[in-house]
Order: sequence, then C-alpha cells, then structure tokens
Amino acid sequence: MRGNLGSDATGRREFHVTYFDTDCGLVRSEVFDTLAEAERFASRNVSDEQGWAVVDAVPAQRGRLAA
Repeated sequence: MRGNLGSDATGRREFHVTYFDTDCGLVRSEVFDTLAEAERFASRNVSDEQGWAVVDAVPAQRGRLAA
C-alpha cells in the first residue's frame, strides 16, 4: 500500500493517496498533511479484494504550506 515516502531537502511533505473507488470504478486521488491521515484513508478505501491504494510522499507545494 505504500509508495514513495521519501522526504525532500526541506522535509516539508504532503501525502497523496491514489486509490481505486470500487463503487464507481474510477481511480481517484486525495491529498493529506500527515502520513497517519493518508494511511487511515487508504486503509478505509481498500474494502474488498479489487480495491487498492498507494500513498506517495511528495514535496509540499508552496500554496499548501501552513502559515
């Protein structure tokens, strides 16, 4: 379930969860501030044998950084 969880030089990361929504048959994506939130979401969305989710840590975009 985990993808690339590495850090950038500044250590500021956001966590992208890409997952297969078995209810509608689409691949979707959500963004989280913490790994724990991303993993909880990913776990909830792998509800059957066809479901999958990948968590990737990516450098946080400037517009998403907290003040």
